[in-house]
Amino acid sequence: MRPWPGAAYPLGATYDGAGTNFAVFSEVADRVELCLFEPDGSETRVTLPEVDGHVWHGYLPEVGPGQLYGYRVHGPYEPEQGQRCNPNKLMIDPYAKATHGPVNWDESLFGYHFDDHDSRNDLDSGPHVPKSVVINPYFDWGNDRPPNVPYSESVIYETHVRGLTIAHPDIPEELRGTYRGLAHPAMIDHLTGLGVTAVELLPVHQFITDHHLFERGLDNYWGYNTLSYFAPHHRYAAPGPVGSQVQQFKAMVRTLHDEGIEVILDVVYNHTAEGNHMGPMLSMRGIDNAAYYRLTDDDPQHYMDYTGTGNSLNVRNPYTLQLIMDSLRYWVTEMHVDGFRFDLASALAREFYDVDRLSAFFDIIQQDPVIRGVKLIAEPWDVGPGGYQVGNFPPLWTEWNGKYRDTVRDFWRGEPGTMGEFASRITGSSDLYQDDGRRPVASINFITAHDGFTLRDLVSYNEKHNEANGEDSRDGADDNRSWNCGAEGETEDPAILELRRRQRRNFLATLFLSQGVPMMVAGDELGRTQQGNNNAYCQDSEISWMDWSLSYSDEDLSDFTTAMARLRADHPVFRRRRFFEGRPVRPGEQLGDIAWFTPSGEPMSEGDWEVDFGRCVTVFLNGEAILETDDRGERVTDESFVVCFNAHHEDIEVTAPPIEYGGKWMVVLNTADPEIPVGRLDESQPVVEAADTFTASARSLVLMQRVG
Repeated sequence: MRPWPGAAYPLGATYDGAGTNFAVFSEVADRVELCLFEPDGSETRVTLPEVDGHVWHGYLPEVGPGQLYGYRVHGPYEPEQGQRCNPNKLMIDPYAKATHGPVNWDESLFGYHFDDHDSRNDLDSGPHVPKSVVINPYFDWGNDRPPNVPYSESVIYETHVRGLTIAHPDIPEELRGTYRGLAHPAMIDHLTGLGVTAVELLPVHQFITDHHLFERGLDNYWGYNTLSYFAPHHRYAAPGPVGSQVQQFKAMVRTLHDEGIEVILDVVYNHTAEGNHMGPMLSMRGIDNAAYYRLTDDDPQHYMDYTGTGNSLNVRNPYTLQLIMDSLRYWVTEMHVDGFRFDLASALAREFYDVDRLSAFFDIIQQDPVIRGVKLIAEPWDVGPGGYQVGNFPPLWTEWNGKYRDTVRDFWRGEPGTMGEFASRITGSSDLYQDDGRRPVASINFITAHDGFTLRDLVSYNEKHNEANGEDSRDGADDNRSWNCGAEGETEDPAILELRRRQRRNFLATLFLSQGVPMMVAGDELGRTQQGNNNAYCQDSEISWMDWSLSYSDEDLSDFTTAMARLRADHPVFRRRRFFEGRPVRPGEQLGDIAWFTPSGEPMSEGDWEVDFGRCVTVFLNGEAILETDDRGERVTDESFVVCFNAHHEDIEVTAPPIEYGGKWMVVLNTADPEIPVGRLDESQPVVEAADTFTASARSLVLMQRVG
């Protein structure tokens, strides 16, 4: 088979309707062989004839979609110098748009023999490595348009493609756990009913299960172990031809877009599945190890590890940075996704040692006309020194606000001295985002996420219970800031169960009434439990899956969540685009846009904020003082509200604000009284006169709307 010269760009396998161009980067290679595989495993090797700018390339007429392939790279194998080329190891194309087949954990996958770690292993890994797939890039998108939901109107639902639908009784069995299952009408109804505007999918880039998990009979369920940054994970595809996961993913996106739901991908560009120097040779390691990975300066056979997974991508190298950017652009332009959540994003900004706001990664994102236009969400930390960077990302970015999570958890479990920071967090964390020109929507607010307790477990466990992970519960965070309400785990005590239900309502109500962007994790609206497991990354089982039977047993919580999302959508005062100023915002107005009161109805003083035992506060939100205009240029106004937060373990008599703030207030939410319909004005609901007292039940939230 004689290849034509082809082109050095684009990288990867590109089918043009008549044949396929293959291009792969390697600065250290002496020769690169393209390996074509038949379904029976037989292999044909073709030497790529051209190299331009360290890109090896060739074009093969009549090779088209469905073709399985890989690369064998001839070059230096000198681990002590950071080079690990070995043509006996089949390499997956870093730009593969799809992969086929599992990793078979055989000794041939490794660069050394198990009984001699300093030896060179020349066993052929070809039969045991997943194959790259030439895909058909053509797809009928119809009239697909991105929903372009503003951050201020967004409600993000973090979920797992497989876990969300694998046990759904209304989805056909062959579609459960797949992209098609996520786009099924039963799921669409659930998401739209909740008011969800975006699904944030745990990693869908092709990933593998780590060797150590495989040996223990477990899976890398979460997927933070990427093998290919362009390929949709094949296991999430319903049965179909080789490479059909690409078409199925696109169809899922198109369906969600039709319903106004955005698709945000959790992406893991900080490390790969190849691990540390003892890991397998699957892709980048055997193509150009020193270009793709950060190696230690004093001993290049070892890897810098800012992620806790064994390696870190070398974002200082222009070809590695190009890989990341090409991947991001591909998912936006070809797969039509609407944004990204960057796992351990601080690691991507370490050009040298420290996290650098002026790094090339941030710079190139800022300038890219495609990427800068989608949602960019950082997990603003890694495990390296100085890695906790909440509030320090550039203006284009939003951030998972870990300080919001921690503070809200502390407040509702009754920790002393949290009231001041609690007030800052629920009003948008201006201390973190205002100085660099960002707005409240820079804060992605969350109480729970995939990593940690579910909401039900947060109010049911004081300690993690990770025995199922096989590590004697040494894994997972110890600082959970949880409170079990009086009993560890499941209980039949009615008083404890009622308190737990109230606490869950408190958390959800706080989330939806806070300034910023609310994010909830799938299942919290149904009372999903992981039985106290706060690190279920390896649990592809009922521990992690959505339990849809709870939709009947905890229907009230689902209805409450839906009502809170609707309340937020109906009232812009809870989703302001600008920070509060604490004073009148227009000439001639007497009331500020926000005001804080003690339980006795007095304005909060500086000393009141510093009282350690303070656990109750009331806030006035002025719906007439919103410095915003709508799409038609008209001034945005809203109703005014008062919110009382009582995290004390006893009832408190609270005095409503004085007459100038409002004459009458109707209770439209009381987490201690779920019979009050959320957000609904009804003559049967309690009304509080100005400066009158009302009872804030122990550990409850009361929301009142001005009606006079």
